[in-house]
Amino acid sequence: MPHPAQPSQDDSANGEVVLGVDTHKDLHVAAVITALGALLCSKAFPATAAGYRQLLAWARTFGTLRRAGVECTGSYGAALARHLRAEGMQVIEVNQPDKATRRRRGKTDAIDAETAARAVL
Repeated sequence: MPHPAQPSQDDSANGEVVLGVDTHKDLHVAAVITALGALLCSKAFPATAAGYRQLLAWARTFGTLRRAGVECTGSYGAALARHLRAEGMQVIEVNQPDKATRRRRGKTDAIDAETAARAVL
């Protein structure tokens, strides 16, 4: 997955960031964006309890994390959503990107995770 250049201090480290997650049976792809919508990074994690802990620890390295947009909280994302809520996160269930957005931006799990984060803004 592409990893953009490190953000400036003003963009993230002391500010709020937002998490977005594209969920799947065996792995979840997460993206972290600034409160202004700039993509900081995306990364895949196993869909396991250990993977949820790794995902959250990784996302918190980018700044203050309070909100997450998660796809499919009723199925593949249910356990992750429970974990995030137990950690004090506000979890917003987001819909998968519509077909027009997918045609315009392309379809990758990283793009879907970024779109989930942007839905929270």
